[in-house]
Amino acid sequence: MSIAIDTNIAYLQSKLNLSAEKLELYQGKSIEEVIEAETAAGNPLAVQLASELLTDVNLLIEIFKLADPNNKFIILMNMDEQQLREFLPLMEHNDLVQGLMYFTQDKLLEMLEEIPPEQLVETVLQLFSQEEVISLVPEEQLDKILTYHDLDKNKVLQHLKSVPPEYIAQMLESVTGEEVENQNQLAMIKQVGNLNPLEYKEALTSLQPTQKQQLTLSLAKENPELYQLIDARAYTNMIDTHKQKPEIVKAMTVIEDEELIKMIGQLPNDLMSIVITQLDTEIFADHLMKKNPEIIADIIAG
Repeated sequence: MSIAIDTNIAYLQSKLNLSAEKLELYQGKSIEEVIEAETAAGNPLAVQLASELLTDVNLLIEIFKLADPNNKFIILMNMDEQQLREFLPLMEHNDLVQGLMYFTQDKLLEMLEEIPPEQLVETVLQLFSQEEVISLVPEEQLDKILTYHDLDKNKVLQHLKSVPPEYIAQMLESVTGEEVENQNQLAMIKQVGNLNPLEYKEALTSLQPTQKQQLTLSLAKENPELYQLIDARAYTNMIDTHKQKPEIVKAMTVIEDEELIKMIGQLPNDLMSIVITQLDTEIFADHLMKKNPEIIADIIAG
């Protein structure tokens, strides 16, 4: 196999000190053929060039015009999936994020469901305010937060003070089945606190939706980790309904490189290759030289 890419003829001429007439004779020849011919002709620069092509990053960049994304792409398209993936950890964060544009919105949302909850929440909060999140998620997700077993009960009771007394009374009535005569707020909150665990949870989930949202929001603002209790699917459904792919990708800049690399690694080889062409040219050439010398040999033979 050989890889044919656009080479820098003028640079090659300079490195080998070739006359215009001799260069004309080498038109259509591979670098390897030129070096072999010049070596046979006793040109000491050819021997030196053959050695430097496998060790000098800057020479490799100049001879094979690796600053040209098209040349990078041709090289990358001759690599397998594993070889391509090895370039991804070398890429800049923003280039990885931009690569997400090659996915469909459905695939982006599917991948968002797989990342760590804290990174998903951070992404969601780039797209929506806390108030919007609480108002848009299904009510059962609010119930999930309010009845979370590690949620400090005393904190909940403290935040219940922001709920109007008539709604607290409704909570108690829904559980006890008895009308609350004394609607003193503090007394009712104390009564809620004295309910058995099952009744306590039932009371919280029976709150009117608007008040439930307000209570959940108040608790989550004090303890943002509570947003991680919301199901990933609830978040992606919300995103899918209200946002478009460019907005989603922009928000995903908060996702850590490790997760972005996993995502980009799911692209087909041709699209992954396009993304990798954005890699810094010197880093690209250095990696090529150290990890894929057989590819360089194929280019030289091209």
